Amino acid sequence: MKDVFARLASDFLSAIVFLAIYLITDNVVLATSVAVAGAIAQVIYARIKGRQLNYMTYASLALVVVLGTITLLTNDPRFMLAKPSIAHFAIGAIMLKRGWMLRYMPPIVVETVPEYVTAAGYAWAALMFVIGVGMIAVASTGDLKLWAFYLTVVAGGAKILAFAVQYVVLRLIVTSRRRAAARA
Repeated sequence: MKDVFARLASDFLSAIVFLAIYLITDNVVLATSVAVAGAIAQVIYARIKGRQLNYMTYASLALVVVLGTITLLTNDPRFMLAKPSIAHFAIGAIMLKRGWMLRYMPPIVVETVPEYVTAAGYAWAALMFVIGVGMIAVASTGDLKLWAFYLTVVAGGAKILAFAVQYVVLRLIVTSRRRAAARA
C-alpha cells in the first residue's frame, strides 16, 4: 500500500511542485519552469538509479514538457492544471483492458471471483474518466485553490473510497463463496 502512495506522489510531483510554487510566488513562468525541470530530473534520477521506467512515466514527462511549454508561451496556468486529467484519461483507457486487475489480486480472489475483479477493473476505468472530466472542468476555471482541493480531496478521496469499497465487497463475496463451497 505504501508503494502505491509513493507512485501516486511521484506521478503527480510536477503538478504539486507547480501548484506550490505558483501559490507562493504567483509567478506562472517560475512555477512552470521548476515543474518541467523537476519532471526531467525525476526521470534522469530514476535512470541513474537503474529503475525500469514504463510507458506512463515517459508519457507523463512528455505531457509536462508539452503543457509546460504551452503554459510558458501563453502565460496561462490552466494548461499545466489540465495535465492530471490527461493522465487520468490515459490510465482509464489502459484500465479498459479486460482482466487488467487480476494480476494485482491475491490468488484466492483470482481463483474465487475473477468475474468480479474484471467488473471492478471496468469500474476503475470509469472512475478515472469521471475524475479526468471533473479535473478539466475545474482547471478551466483557473481557480488554483479549487483545483488543488479537487486534485487532493475529491480525486484522491474518490480513489481511496473506491479502493475501500472494492476491498470490502470482494472480501465479502470471496468469504461467502468459500463458505458455500465448504458446505457443498
